[in-house]
Amino acid sequence: MRALITGGVGFIGTNLADRLLREGHEVVQFDNLGRAGVEQNLDWLRAQHGGRAKFIHGDVRDSGLVQKAMRGADAVFHLAAQVAVTTSVLNPQEDFSINAQGTLNVLEAARKQKPMPMVLYTSTNKVYGRLGNLRVIERQTRYEFENLADGVPETCPLDFHSPYGCSKGTADQYVHDYHRIYGLPTVVLRMSCIYGPHQFGTEDQGWVAHLALTGLRGGRVTIYGDGKQVRDLLYVDDLVDLMTRACANIEHTAGQVFNVGGGPAHTISVWAELQSHLKYVLGNLPPVEYGEFRTGDKRIYVSDIRKAREKLNWAPSVGIADGLRRMVESWKSARKTISA
Repeated sequence: MRALITGGVGFIGTNLADRLLREGHEVVQFDNLGRAGVEQNLDWLRAQHGGRAKFIHGDVRDSGLVQKAMRGADAVFHLAAQVAVTTSVLNPQEDFSINAQGTLNVLEAARKQKPMPMVLYTSTNKVYGRLGNLRVIERQTRYEFENLADGVPETCPLDFHSPYGCSKGTADQYVHDYHRIYGLPTVVLRMSCIYGPHQFGTEDQGWVAHLALTGLRGGRVTIYGDGKQVRDLLYVDDLVDLMTRACANIEHTAGQVFNVGGGPAHTISVWAELQSHLKYVLGNLPPVEYGEFRTGDKRIYVSDIRKAREKLNWAPSVGIADGLRRMVESWKSARKTISA
């Protein structure tokens, strides 16, 4: 298989490329190197795989270059994106041009290929908005859904909030519709919180890695809200497993949307509960200050992953404690990450 990965040296792209290359596939990584630290990922992939790690420096907003990079591809993993809500609020036009127009460029390039490749798109749970119709209960260390034990299903109404939610949601629906209208074999993954090696988390995106990296570097963190907000966490190896299964079973997954995360069994509150795990793997905790809840922040989001389990025989295998340990150990072995 020849695979094109947009955002190919980002966090998820690096882990996916490594897996595919180890399995003997041909991989082309397409990335604009716009995120701080990703050059380290490119260097790591080249050290691991030599010349087999093919790289194109490009931007998904360049439709001609996207079309050129896609020639001969059997599968396209479209991961390139503007990823922060805060950035989208400051510059909504750029956010739209990357997430919405960039995705349309990828879809048009794929539609023009003969034969058409499959396209897997990494969407976001932000397409469901604030979930204001769901009742939430406050417990001592976390929030819980009152009557949603399995989490948020794919049938939940879409309700885009923030420019980021609108741009990702627009792309989500374009990807889904290109299967219906043009027969392009597409898969949409609406993802929750993914974490693991090769992630350069920031306060605005990749919060698990941000908290752990800040602790390793001796910095100070701000927890927005009361720290009892709940998310379901998914270790990146489990996400890559799902991606490769969706690709290998495209005759059954084409046109499908999957909610993807750790599910109810892998939930944690962002500080009230996570801090004990961090202290165990780091040895100490960074100093903490609290800020106001940020606009659009949900008290709780948990993915209903039953559809992925039923259609792809997939389930997360890495628990939160083990995943945090693996992530931190990977950084310690690559000291440059910690000192960055």
